[in-house]
Amino acid sequence: MLRTVISVSRLPAVTRRGITTTSVSSCQSQRKTTAQADNMMDIGVRKIFNSDQDMFRESARKFYNEEVKPYDEEWELTGVVPRELWRKAGSMGLIGISTPAEYGGHGGTMIDAAIAVEEQMYVNAYGPGFPIHSHIVMPYITKYGTDDQRNRFLPGMTDGSIVGSLAMTEPGAGSDLQALRTNAKKDGDDWILNGSKTFISNGILCDAVVVVALTNPQAKSTAHGLSLFIVEDGMKGFSKGKNLKKIGMKAQDTAELFFDDVRLPASSLLGEPNKGFYFLMDSLPEERLLIGIGSTSHSEWMFEETRAYVKNRTAFGKPVIEKQVVNHKLAEMKTAICITRHFIDDCLEQFKDGRLDPYSASMAKYWSSDLQNKVAYECLQLHGGWGFMNEMSIGRAYTNARVQTIYGGSNEIMKELIARQIKS
Repeated sequence: MLRTVISVSRLPAVTRRGITTTSVSSCQSQRKTTAQADNMMDIGVRKIFNSDQDMFRESARKFYNEEVKPYDEEWELTGVVPRELWRKAGSMGLIGISTPAEYGGHGGTMIDAAIAVEEQMYVNAYGPGFPIHSHIVMPYITKYGTDDQRNRFLPGMTDGSIVGSLAMTEPGAGSDLQALRTNAKKDGDDWILNGSKTFISNGILCDAVVVVALTNPQAKSTAHGLSLFIVEDGMKGFSKGKNLKKIGMKAQDTAELFFDDVRLPASSLLGEPNKGFYFLMDSLPEERLLIGIGSTSHSEWMFEETRAYVKNRTAFGKPVIEKQVVNHKLAEMKTAICITRHFIDDCLEQFKDGRLDPYSASMAKYWSSDLQNKVAYECLQLHGGWGFMNEMSIGRAYTNARVQTIYGGSNEIMKELIARQIKS
């Protein structure tokens, strides 16, 4: 569906819902900002979107409300979403949105893709690992893969029949690539892969995983000797460990992966050997922007959920929202969220135009995920004792938010990266 919507929006004289694309820019300029909208999740706000994208948002919202929201608590108990959900999402055009059409994707921009990410956050569902799959794994194959690799993996990743993951983190290394121990050694034309990874999102479901491994231990630093490989489920020596139990994001499968003399053909190498570090660095702005998109939209959802709650809950004979301290908290949160939304949307436009620098992406990740945790804290507080109950969605939102400041590079590392530009 999205492929049709996006292609139509680029044709000069096509009418959709009575609005020609020649008038889209003027319609966009008249859109309300998030701050002006009756509800921060309203469809038809924010000037970065147009009417065709509003239609896609309607479709995505329907999917997440009907196919995801009713089952999220059940999936939190099982620790994984069903594979059928991936195929349904693929049929709705919700995966591979920004992957070029010539490689089997939908040919949209990151602005188009942001819609699907936002709508997932608007139902407080972290179970489906679509964002990691679409905007971290697929871009690696798109940018650095051979034609054979693109043709083999990307169409299936777009329709949801192939689930992808990225295996970088190791038990003793965390964010420190210099401490990475997983290695691959040449054996004729093949590579022999050994090592282990942990905290791997989509680790249980993955059919194809991009693995970071050391291939040149004699390099002047570990970073100069890293390579990327595509390892497929079922390869001899590749095994998946237990589904890790987390304090939040319980419905998203997160696993340990083990590689014991896995023989990889030359066709499994992704990009040039020993260039993996540069590939990783080049892809980090998109990953960090992705976290910023999710954190900001989740903050919007938590705010609106809490606003509705304090309107309906009474204390001492009056609705809670009548209390000045509650009003001030809501005012503070909305102001902070709207300012963050403006910056994230600006970063989205920069990314679409190829102008987003690593420092701005680091700011987006650090600021929005910090804010998400502050909003989660305040919203749970405003729910009172009920907020502490797992049956309340705000309680699950609180634990879901916590990891955002850790993965994708901890916020402490983000500040170090931002400081480098300041000092230069």
